[in-house]
Amino acid sequence: MANYRIGIDVGGTHTDAVVLDESYNVISEVKATTTEDVSSGIYEALNKVVAASGVPTEQFRYAMLGTTHCTNAIVERKRLNKVAAIRIGAPATMAIKPLVGVPDDLKAILGKHIYIVRGGNEFDGREITALDEQEIRRIAEELKGKVDSIAITSVFSPVSVDHELRAAAIIKEVMGEETVISLSSEIGSVGLLERENATILNAAIVDVARSTADGFVKALEKEGIHADVFFGQNDGTLMSVEYTVKYPILTIACGPTNSLRGAAYLTDHPDALVVDVGGTTTDVGVLVGSFPRQSSLAVEIGGVRTNFRMPDIASIGLGGGTIITVNEDESFQIGPESVGYRLIEKGLVFGGDTLTTTDIAVATGKAQLGNPDLVAHLNQELVGRIYAKMVEMAEETIDKMKTSSEPVPVILVGGGSILFSDQLKGASEVIKPKNSGVANAIGSAISQVSGEIEKIFNTDELGREKTLELAKQLAFQQAIEAGADPEQLVLVDLEEVPLSYLPGNATKIRAKAAGGLLSERESVNIQ
Repeated sequence: MANYRIGIDVGGTHTDAVVLDESYNVISEVKATTTEDVSSGIYEALNKVVAASGVPTEQFRYAMLGTTHCTNAIVERKRLNKVAAIRIGAPATMAIKPLVGVPDDLKAILGKHIYIVRGGNEFDGREITALDEQEIRRIAEELKGKVDSIAITSVFSPVSVDHELRAAAIIKEVMGEETVISLSSEIGSVGLLERENATILNAAIVDVARSTADGFVKALEKEGIHADVFFGQNDGTLMSVEYTVKYPILTIACGPTNSLRGAAYLTDHPDALVVDVGGTTTDVGVLVGSFPRQSSLAVEIGGVRTNFRMPDIASIGLGGGTIITVNEDESFQIGPESVGYRLIEKGLVFGGDTLTTTDIAVATGKAQLGNPDLVAHLNQELVGRIYAKMVEMAEETIDKMKTSSEPVPVILVGGGSILFSDQLKGASEVIKPKNSGVANAIGSAISQVSGEIEKIFNTDELGREKTLELAKQLAFQQAIEAGADPEQLVLVDLEEVPLSYLPGNATKIRAKAAGGLLSERESVNIQ
């Protein structure tokens, strides 16, 4: 029996869906409008793409979703869990309270149950002071029935996780095994405040992730599809539903990374720049060995500074629906507002009344869609200037993302990629692959499952070789938990940074492993 897969990716303007066969050939592709509630747009795309494929429903084995639900919940401050935040770090960290620097409206939602208890570790793993187990127990009693999830952050937990694990065990003992707990050592890297923020945000979006997962599974079942469901995470790989509900923050920014993975697959270019042009924004990312380059900076999400892993993406307000304002003196402004998914009713070439970047591309002859006669009246000299500025905006962003002055291959993907021609400054070649309009959905469908760790190790204890091997095994374990096949795992990234300011040859090691889906091999064995 054939094993087909569905890939869906939710963007700001469109929700894209594809059906792929076992050899990853595109059987059908669909663009549906992204809806305000997100979910109904997903269901519409799913319904259309399944119907268009003509594939019997029992032959769908996998369904992958890259979604913006969790990002939207944080940005819009809606549907967030009632959270308690416990910091293990008194008396050393009393000067700066949790959620410092977080916008007031979000602090009002997340800051109702904040505790700082005695405990934590030094940067070399030594205890600052013993964990106050009695106080943890008292807090757990106090929180019964008041919160949905708990975020636990201990000082230097990436070095020693003992206090976080013990606190979680006590809380589950008092509040019940089903209590949802997020541990900072599993989410962020070194840097207490940013790691704490990321952990609190993770705890706040657990229910959003769970209802999204349930909704997606139910939508599939409504179509008669009983598939293994996976979610896109922001390093360009997949994770199981259970893993997604545990670490929902990893879905943030998975859209651009899906596009990068799709671009790598469609072009066979493992190292290139990818320019993903949507309806609202253009996202530029870098492929290194077919995976997105990671950002080394702290990242803000909804005004909150965090330090968990994120892709290195530059976004500009330039997409297919970006509005162009022309002043009386013929000066103009490109964006940042966009008509978004209403391009078909608002754009001039479709009979609307708003001048957009798509109209300019049609007026210059670079794109063929809508009715070109409806933009024939535009001043050609002005059109030329606007188009030149659009190209310049894209070229500047490409330049910012490059690490040298040498030209690099540039892959153009996304529905709005028609805006640009096949020549861009800084590009050794501009590639527009077939099916590039749905590269994001293809990226979500073809991705592997990964696991990643970033910890500080004392290499004096085991020696360098054994420490690296331990880091690799921890990454493998994470990948297996996320749904990867243990027999297909490979190490895709290993980075070690000696920390000369710490004793004992301390080294920060980041290890990442990736492999195929566990059930993929099982299905091959069954046949």
